[in-house]
Amino acid sequence: MTGRALIEQAARTLLDPDGRALAAAVQWWTLPGLKPEGAQWPVALVPSAAGVAATTPDPVLLLHGFDSSCLEFRRLVPLLAPHHTLVVPDLYGFGFTPREREGAYCPVGVLRHLEALLEQLQRTTGAARVGLIGASMGGSVAVELARRCPQRISRLLLLAPAGLTGRPMPLPPVLDGLGVRFLALPGVRRGLCRSAFADPEASVGPAELEIASLHLATPGWAEALARFARSGGFAGCGEPLPPQPLQVLWGRDDRILRPPQKRAALALLGERVRELEHCGHLPHLDQPALVAAAWADLCQHTA
Repeated sequence: MTGRALIEQAARTLLDPDGRALAAAVQWWTLPGLKPEGAQWPVALVPSAAGVAATTPDPVLLLHGFDSSCLEFRRLVPLLAPHHTLVVPDLYGFGFTPREREGAYCPVGVLRHLEALLEQLQRTTGAARVGLIGASMGGSVAVELARRCPQRISRLLLLAPAGLTGRPMPLPPVLDGLGVRFLALPGVRRGLCRSAFADPEASVGPAELEIASLHLATPGWAEALARFARSGGFAGCGEPLPPQPLQVLWGRDDRILRPPQKRAALALLGERVRELEHCGHLPHLDQPALVAAAWADLCQHTA
């Protein structure tokens, strides 16, 4: 089943109603200059209540984490949509995107895709600038994009950002394939999903597990993920921090990032970080109202 067919099915059948609504908002954009030529790329576009007008705040581009999809923002989108136009893509090589055998499944490919998306967004909506919210690996992607496109990015909110410190550690060709097969095991997916939440007993049920694994059925998922792992992924992306206003939310109960990684990131980010109680690695799922409030506050103080 193609990624498009999976999304269309998700809009009808997902157990999570917010997930169904976000899947139904997915459009398929042609982005010139990207391969495969003529491919269509999934982008959930949720217009603000006021419509796309020059007087509304900047659109907000939401960037998901490693081996995930746009659907991870399903709880945050309804809270932001009354005030902003939201643009929620699947990152290149992730989610429900088309994959080709020779695709650039590495940080360069991810950023090239987002630059093309920004150009298309400006043509479509007239938006010259966007705000960025990046979760986990999406936090490092947001930082890199803000440095590359400083005139296009107005402000950033990072949610438990991964990859700001350290160095790339590429997996060798045999281990990358073994790692991907390991990630595909149902028990492993369940364990990772539970580890991402502060209170897995209360938060993780069939609806969460369904969304956490749905994109694995997209053709080329395993090959693209293995090649991304072989590239070393996003690491050491935090220095220098971009010049735009930047805030960070981090769950005090984050069990995904190891303590040394978190300490290094906190040392880099300093007073920009606010820790959230009763929150794990996914503030936008554990504490979406606090994330929405933090974004509103950032916009108010950086207008």
